[in-house]
Amino acid sequence: MARRLKTSSAYLRWAASAFVAGEPVDPASVRDGWVMGLAVGYGPEQLAPFVRSLRAVFAGRVTLVVSPRDDVLALLAEHGVEARRLPEGKGWTPHFVVHRIGLFAEMLARAPADTPVLLTDVRDVVFQADPFAEPLADIEAFPEGDGLRFRDHAFNRRYAEALAGREIAERLEDQAPLCVGTVVGRAGAVARLLRIMLMLGAIPRSGWGGAFGADQASFNLAVHLGLVEAVVQPNYRRVATLGWSDAEGASATPEGVIVNPDGSLSPIVHQYDRRPELAEAVGRRWGAPPVVRYGKPTLHDRWAKLSASLRKRAPELR
Repeated sequence: MARRLKTSSAYLRWAASAFVAGEPVDPASVRDGWVMGLAVGYGPEQLAPFVRSLRAVFAGRVTLVVSPRDDVLALLAEHGVEARRLPEGKGWTPHFVVHRIGLFAEMLARAPADTPVLLTDVRDVVFQADPFAEPLADIEAFPEGDGLRFRDHAFNRRYAEALAGREIAERLEDQAPLCVGTVVGRAGAVARLLRIMLMLGAIPRSGWGGAFGADQASFNLAVHLGLVEAVVQPNYRRVATLGWSDAEGASATPEGVIVNPDGSLSPIVHQYDRRPELAEAVGRRWGAPPVVRYGKPTLHDRWAKLSASLRKRAPELR
C-alpha cells in the first residue's frame, strides 16, 4: 500500500469548508442581479452613501457582510438589504478580506449561473446608475488606474510576490494592476474565480494565503496568468476607480454627481474618498457625513495594522 503524503495547514483546513455550497437561492430573488459587499467594522454613517445610492438605482438583491450592530442592521432593514455575518467558529480563520472569498463562493454556488453579480467594496463606493444596465461579460475586471502597469504599483507587486514568489510575480510586470474591490460578472463564472483564488492562497509556505492583501494578489494572478477568462475593462466605463493620480481630473457637480475626467459618468464610482471635495459632494447628495481618507497613516496606524496582520499569519506558519 502506498504511503499517504500528508499535507495540512490551518489555511487548508479552513479552505475545505469554503467549498461547501450554501443555502438554495431563489431565482426570483436574483432576477435583477445580486450585489455583495464586505462592510465589517463600519457604522451606519459609513454605509449610508453606498446603501442609499445603490437603492436609488437598483432594486435587486443586496447582501452585505457586516458587524451586527443595531444601528447598522436598522439601516440595512430600512433599505431592504440582507445582512450577513462572518461565520464564527473555533480555531484559525483568515483575515476577513480572504474570509469573504469563501463566503461569497458559498452563496453563489447555488445561484443560477447567469445571475449578474457585483462583488464590491462598500465604504468608498457610490452608485450613479444601475450597475448591470450595460451587457456584461462572464467576468469583468477593472484597473487601479488609467494606463497604470503592475511594475508601477507597489501594493500589488508586494502581495503578488508574497503569495506566488518573485519569479511568477514578475510575469505580471507589464499587466494592468486590477482592483479586487469591484468585480462584475455572471454567478457561475464568478464562483469559479473565487474558488481558484482560494486555491492560489494555498501556495505559499507561510501564512500569506490568509493574510491581508492575498485577495488582491490571487485575483490578479488568476486573471493575468489565464486561470480564468476575464475581460479587463477600461477605467471610467462601468467603474471609475479614482485612487490613482490620473483621477485628479474627476470632479463633482453641485448636485453631488461625480464626473470623470473626460466628462462621462460611470455607474459605479470607487475610491472617491481619496479626494475630500468628492467625498463632501457624496455626503451632501446622500445625506450622510463625508467619508474622507485624509493623509498618510500615522506610525500608530501602521503598527496596529502590522500587529493585526502578524496575529493572523503566525498560527498559519507551515
